[in-house]
Amino acid sequence: MIYLLKGRGIPLKTRSAILIVLIISSIYIYSLNQGIIRNFISEPTSISNSFEEDGLRELEGMKTQTSNKQSLPSQGLLTYVGMTAKEVEEILGKPNRIDRSPYDYDWWIYNENLEEYLQIGVEQNKVVTVYGIGESINISPFHIGQAYSQVATQFSIENQLSFNARFTSFRFELNEVEMKTRPLIEMDDVYIQLYFDTFTNNLSSIRYMDKETLVKHRPYELVYRGDLLSSKELTNDDWREVEEGTAAQILDLTNIIRYRHGINPVQWDDKTSIVAYNHSKEMNLEDYFSHQSPNTGGLADRLVEGEVPYQLAGENIAARYVDGIAAVEGWLNSEGHRDTLLNGKFTHLGVGVFEKHYTQNFIQKWEHE
Repeated sequence: MIYLLKGRGIPLKTRSAILIVLIISSIYIYSLNQGIIRNFISEPTSISNSFEEDGLRELEGMKTQTSNKQSLPSQGLLTYVGMTAKEVEEILGKPNRIDRSPYDYDWWIYNENLEEYLQIGVEQNKVVTVYGIGESINISPFHIGQAYSQVATQFSIENQLSFNARFTSFRFELNEVEMKTRPLIEMDDVYIQLYFDTFTNNLSSIRYMDKETLVKHRPYELVYRGDLLSSKELTNDDWREVEEGTAAQILDLTNIIRYRHGINPVQWDDKTSIVAYNHSKEMNLEDYFSHQSPNTGGLADRLVEGEVPYQLAGENIAARYVDGIAAVEGWLNSEGHRDTLLNGKFTHLGVGVFEKHYTQNFIQKWEHE
């Protein structure tokens, strides 16, 4: 730019004025096309749980820029990213169901065997993300149940990860908690979230994404320069499809985690799910986050109003998580929510999802003589 202004025929004062204008314009354009997306849209710690027993409620409180590239393995779930839908179907067969996501892809759900549970995210006939939690799945070079210390020895876990996508620069920044609970690793342009159970310090589940999907999720604080890549806006009908699929996934993941810990699965309960959905919806629309509703009272009140008989009941709530996967892993890493999730007395579960508010209502039904 300065070199061009040295051309002949332009007076010195004019060249100086043009230079100043160009510099100011460049600064202005730069400021319009960069930003910092901080924790208000990243996965929060605002999750909470509640217990109801014989009408009594107990609330438990919550109690250097790097790329980190690794070589791509020749087998395992990571190799699915970039495949066509047809190629996936040739390997895995048809999915047991297809759930819509809020991020432009559909989840293909393979849940016939809890030890081989998979979710394959397909967008425009291409795999853009994969999630696995079953203990028998191949996630080479990792494995479910692997110790955090072993992963940290094999891979460099950094607090920043940068890349370019669609002419925009992105940098994700992880805090100390995120580096322990869900670090991010890159392998040849595939981005891997490792979800750790902090009570055992073992790998609980794993998520693979291409860079565009990672940006759409925005699971960590994000600094960017250029045009921010976002998912398409959803209509109310679109959200209902997403919410129903997410609720079903939360049930699946809950039972996988219970199975992993030797605890009987819970069955879906329609009435309880309606109670849970209404609470998620009210929290979203009235902009609060609590087990105690200003309109419907506590969990016991809501279950009575919903005509749900129970001996024991527990409630987990979460808000603004990326999706149901992230919410369940968040509950697993919070003592009170974990106790609810792994309570062997519960027999049934109702899940209610409204946009990015999530409610689990567990109940132990009355036993008839």
